[in-house]
Amino acid sequence: MRSVLAVPAVLAHLVLMAVPAFAVVGGGEITMQNKGGSVVFSHELHVDGLGNACQACHPKLYTTSKQHKPVTMKAMQAGTSCGACHNGAKAFSVKGNCAKCHTK
Repeated sequence: MRSVLAVPAVLAHLVLMAVPAFAVVGGGEITMQNKGGSVVFSHELHVDGLGNACQACHPKLYTTSKQHKPVTMKAMQAGTSCGACHNGAKAFSVKGNCAKCHTK
């Protein structure tokens, strides 16, 4: 015969296992190395902090880190990659704000 406490215990376990999934934004921080200095992209800042939906970038601008191709600053200034939002209107421009993203 099953214990009366078994069902609530199983449900509590499932809830506790699900909580960490909701506490962390998928993707975490992504560090990109380039000759201009490392760039750390924070999913938490862009999703939780600014309220962007994942679909704002995925899959149109970005697929996965393995599939992503390096992009030049010139291409970003033309509106690709980060430059799609960081255009000076929606968010600070990629042009002339190097230190906001690149660290040496």
